[in-house]
Amino acid sequence: MNFIYLCVVLSGIALFFTADGLFTADSFEYSKESVGLLTSQKEERKVKHLKTPEAVKGIYITSWVAGIPEWRGELIKFIDATELNAVVIDVKDYTGRIAFKTEDAELTALGSPENRISDIKEFIEELHRHNIYAIARISVFQDVYLSGLMPNLAIKNKQGGLWKDRKGLTWLDPASQEVWDYTIKVAKSAEKAGFDELNFDYVRFPSDGNMANIKYEHWDGEISQAEVLKSFFSYLRERLNELEVPLSADLFGLTTIRTDDMNIGQILENTIPYFDYISPMVYPSHYPQGFNGYKNPASHPYEVILDSLTSARNRLLNATSSPLKLRPWLQDFDLGADYNAKMIRLEKQAVYDAGLNSWLMWDATNKYTREAYD
Repeated sequence: MNFIYLCVVLSGIALFFTADGLFTADSFEYSKESVGLLTSQKEERKVKHLKTPEAVKGIYITSWVAGIPEWRGELIKFIDATELNAVVIDVKDYTGRIAFKTEDAELTALGSPENRISDIKEFIEELHRHNIYAIARISVFQDVYLSGLMPNLAIKNKQGGLWKDRKGLTWLDPASQEVWDYTIKVAKSAEKAGFDELNFDYVRFPSDGNMANIKYEHWDGEISQAEVLKSFFSYLRERLNELEVPLSADLFGLTTIRTDDMNIGQILENTIPYFDYISPMVYPSHYPQGFNGYKNPASHPYEVILDSLTSARNRLLNATSSPLKLRPWLQDFDLGADYNAKMIRLEKQAVYDAGLNSWLMWDATNKYTREAYD
């Protein structure tokens, strides 16, 4: 009321200096329109989100593929024709580049956005028209771009340079609060673009490479790696809670079996209070030779996944949490064995036999085995 009153007063002052000094209806209407314009400029776009499906069945899509209308259109047709109802799209992958332009001035100033998906909002609206749930995948600590741009935030080697894993990739220091804040900015930009869920990957310390040559700039070792990550999870939840979209985290598949942090900081129980969904990567091809007596675990998808998820299910129950928080990553790629439709169906059956109902399917090439899906 005070703002409108001020506008009317100012309009009256302006009329005092007009040639005839008359207060006309036209001049009043102009004042109302001005107020309306100013008010609308202050109103932020209301972001619409889909509700999480009771059983999420999704596939992974790279940001590059998401930026190609023809390819993503084919994947939408694939989803429409099958049991699938969700997609996981790279918002920030291992390169550290953000897949679309954001409205965040700091991210823009850093040069992080690469605009691989030029029509991100329209694309998500298209997904929503098809009732497809959109999940934003954010690679957190594996980040080549920001670690190169701001080496003070990166994991170093003992010679003072950037430490690299066995693939030659650089990492951000998991104990850096500045990195945590940066991640929150990326996450908020993804939600504002329309994503229905925020998924955090590479939420861990490095696991391979010359581990003896690592030097952490922000982690002094006074608390454990597991405690560092637990603090990060808590920080993330507290600052993203206002968005009212689910948060999910990707974990090593072995976190379902192992109770130690495996020197990467990941412990299943430490994620339960802070994430709505937990996605252990139970790719049978990634289990060590000899796991549960299997010379080649990749050849036993049903057994490996069932054992893993049964263990995880029981651990969530012991923590008085719902096992339906578990939404495992499965593999639709050949590694260690030929993952044909039969093998992929065995993976899905193991999920259901463990008492769960949701899964995500990974193929880095996005060329999925169509006959494996109902």
